[in-house]
Amino acid sequence: MKTSKQMQRSVRRQLDEKLALSSPPAELLEELASACTKNPSSDNTFQYAFALSKSQEKSELQYSISMLDSLVKNGYEHQVDCMFGSATAHYLLGDYEETRLICEAILRNRPENEAAAQLHTAAVSAKDDKDEKMARDIAIGGTAAVAAVGLAALLLGGKKR
Repeated sequence: MKTSKQMQRSVRRQLDEKLALSSPPAELLEELASACTKNPSSDNTFQYAFALSKSQEKSELQYSISMLDSLVKNGYEHQVDCMFGSATAHYLLGDYEETRLICEAILRNRPENEAAAQLHTAAVSAKDDKDEKMARDIAIGGTAAVAAVGLAALLLGGKKR
């Protein structure tokens, strides 16, 4: 039987694979951007922003967050979809805490939303792994610093004789 952390990592791995395969092609993004320019509407903006939310480009992800958050603030009818797109972009940017917060907001209103639940689990797992790595790096750095001080003391102590 898998532990909770193993299940979280499994969900995260599956989501990461799915997101890697769903990055929008440049032609699609160009077509959606053109539609937004030719026929500005909330629906066209949403389609473009949602496609951008799965991009691998940092600037496109940030732009998608900006557009999706604006749609939510302006009362666009597909609020949950906008929030999910924004959470996805935050996840791909490595902002796991913001991803978690957005997913929790979605799940409070729509607890049956499986996609938000999976993204939430993946964000929790990614943040835990990031925190564990940081703790290891600090421990390794601290150990190296103590060893360097010890070596310096040994070398300096040896010169006094």
